[in-house]
Amino acid sequence: MGAPKVDFYTLGEPDRRARLVTACRLAEKAYEQGLRVAVRTASAAETAEFDELLWTFADRSFVPHVVWPTEPDVVAATPVVVGSSSLPHSHRDVLINLAPDAPADFSAYARICEVVGGDEDARKAGRHRWRTYRDAGCAPEAHPL
Repeated sequence: MGAPKVDFYTLGEPDRRARLVTACRLAEKAYEQGLRVAVRTASAAETAEFDELLWTFADRSFVPHVVWPTEPDVVAATPVVVGSSSLPHSHRDVLINLAPDAPADFSAYARICEVVGGDEDARKAGRHRWRTYRDAGCAPEAHPL
């Protein structure tokens, strides 16, 4: 596998909920395309918040998901996995990274979506992740929102 496609979605305002809703929309779009998605959060608390938001962010949608870790047969049957620890090898089509750092195994994914908040700390961490990917041979693309 070559270098993953890396996209940075940068929000203009420091709205934490808008960042998570953007990640929900990305997960929904990937799910609708039949892709297996891993969502990497910064903490167990953020995992719980994102899990709840996936159920409620839009009246019209349903994104089947499970919180990792869980039983392997449940993971195999679910297109979206959310967790703050190392994620399963079965969901490598798309990684939506909400953590402040790039995962050590990022090269195992076909596509990476970084959602960067509008506050200065989030932007600084985003620039660091951009350099990490670029230095590893990826060509990140920016998408201001």
